[in-house]
Amino acid sequence: MPIHPGGLPNPSCRRMIKAMYSYILLDDIVLTHSLFLPTEKFLQELHQYFVQAGGMEGPEWLGRKQACLAMLLHFLDTYQGLLQEEEGAGRIIKDLYLLIMKDESLYQDLREDTLRLHQLVETVELKIPEESQPPSKQVKPLFRHFRRIDSCLQTRVAFRGSDEIFCRVYMPDHSYVTIRSRLSASVQDILGSVTEKLQYSEEPAGREDSLILVAVASSGEKVLLQPTEDCVFTTLGINSHLFACTRDGYEALVPLPEEIQVSPGDTEIHRVEPEDVANHLSAFHWELFRCVHELEFVDYVFHGERGRRETANLELLLQRCSEVTHWVATEVLLCESAGKRAQLLKKFIKIAAICKQNQDLLSFYAVVMGLDNAAVSRLRLTWEKLPGKFKNLYRKFENLTDPCRNHKSYREVISKMKPPVIPFVPLILKDLTFLHEGSKTLVDGLVNIEKLHSVAEKVRTIRKYRSQPLCLDVEASPHHLQTKAYVRQFQVIDNQNLLFELSYKLEANSQ
Repeated sequence: MPIHPGGLPNPSCRRMIKAMYSYILLDDIVLTHSLFLPTEKFLQELHQYFVQAGGMEGPEWLGRKQACLAMLLHFLDTYQGLLQEEEGAGRIIKDLYLLIMKDESLYQDLREDTLRLHQLVETVELKIPEESQPPSKQVKPLFRHFRRIDSCLQTRVAFRGSDEIFCRVYMPDHSYVTIRSRLSASVQDILGSVTEKLQYSEEPAGREDSLILVAVASSGEKVLLQPTEDCVFTTLGINSHLFACTRDGYEALVPLPEEIQVSPGDTEIHRVEPEDVANHLSAFHWELFRCVHELEFVDYVFHGERGRRETANLELLLQRCSEVTHWVATEVLLCESAGKRAQLLKKFIKIAAICKQNQDLLSFYAVVMGLDNAAVSRLRLTWEKLPGKFKNLYRKFENLTDPCRNHKSYREVISKMKPPVIPFVPLILKDLTFLHEGSKTLVDGLVNIEKLHSVAEKVRTIRKYRSQPLCLDVEASPHHLQTKAYVRQFQVIDNQNLLFELSYKLEANSQ
């Protein structure tokens, strides 16, 4: 940077620095405003600020209007598709947009910015309550919903609360009804659809024979969902299911029979090459990671006013991470031959190595954690059959995923990577949680700018990781399509007690 003899940057550099800090401050506010001000209220304040500037004179009023324009542009550019979920935001944005476009002074001085604003308003879907509802959208499949090959091979797109999905709701006898529901539907709405399907008569609220909705995990753990809860579909465990029953039937609920049966013969993992599996894992997880809006990370940790409906894609990505971890343990523990189990360990270590090479640290972490599952790591006789080269490589991987000194090893590795990168997302959420709990959002009634900046900086790292496309050499041959389908619809055992049972059957006396 050119420096004056007195030590200060020259004027052009000072303007650059000012513009850079102005952009960062603008970005900080847009990314984190929901921590202290709901989005609708934020837009109302922006609208009022612009209107008040109209009654002022001199250059100050023009500066205020320009600031409003810059804020609205950045807001629209950041939020994009999320705005179709903001109930009260659409009308305010439209009103402010019309005010700005009618202002001749702005139109003359900032023609490019006003043109950009027009383009954004045209492309962003604004939800305006008074206007007619958009036509119904195509129903989107969630993970593990109707394991259809055609749906799992499609490129993943982001979910929104207004999207419709099919869902099975089970009865105590394990029969089920299929309902079509919004992703953001409340428990009360879901029960209404189930009741209609079952042709129940309308029952007054509070009657003993009215239905309740329960999430039942494969382990038998049950969670009674409250009527006002929403977006429950994306919070279910890997093999959890929704059950509708009367309150009297709650205690008798039992999970569905295990979806995976132990049977002789090799599973698909024994027939595929580790390179193919790793590349398909990375390609799929990149799709899922790209679907997660950066603001979902803020909402997930800070519980912004948008609520859970705007964290659906992040929750699905976290589910997938857990799914891969259980997939590794499941495949190893379903293999009855000690020699083939050792070959599987070797293959999974290779898969982890290739995922790391792909800079897919999410898959890398998930595979290593699967191998580190207590039901797998206790198989001493199996691990002894592993060649020394792979034992050493696995120890290196364990060191990399070691949480000691705040994940120092992992942070050093990822800091040297250039985009595209798929980070270990749970650690980002841990960092944001630390920022949230470590300092107050408001201090003496004033916004803690330092905290907001730290949160926004962490979110900007996600933006950096995705700033370049991920390009992998994944063929489209029938064989590769079969591998792709396998990777995208794992069937796993997530019941740790059952995994231990399988482990003890394989090696009863391992330490």
